[in-house]
Amino acid sequence: MKNALRRVDLSRATGCNIETIRYYEKIGILPAPPRAENGYRQYDQAHVDRLRFVMRSRELGFTLDEIRSLLGLVDRGAQSCAEVQAVAQGHLETVRARIRDLQRVEKVLSETVSRCSGRDVPECPVMDALAG
Repeated sequence: MKNALRRVDLSRATGCNIETIRYYEKIGILPAPPRAENGYRQYDQAHVDRLRFVMRSRELGFTLDEIRSLLGLVDRGAQSCAEVQAVAQGHLETVRARIRDLQRVEKVLSETVSRCSGRDVPECPVMDALAG
């Protein structure tokens, strides 16, 4: 295969950990590459592009199942923007729910920490809040 990459080269080209590449192959997110006569895997530009897609999707918080859905649309070769939008919209709703949860956590922690004197005393509003 012309311009074939080994796994270490794929890792360097994408910044993805070698063990993560192995895992993505194992779960089918990254297709297994052909092998050379010496047994080495031979990755190509399509593997680089797919792995970069997966990594960017993970950076945006997509789950592996969501990524699998998006890649399934791509692999089918006839994805529509509506199908992609449905997956992305579901993810956006999850992100917004997480943000609301984090805002609630921030409010409780902020209020609790503000009641803390910060002095070297046994009473601590933070510990009391965590205990009960």
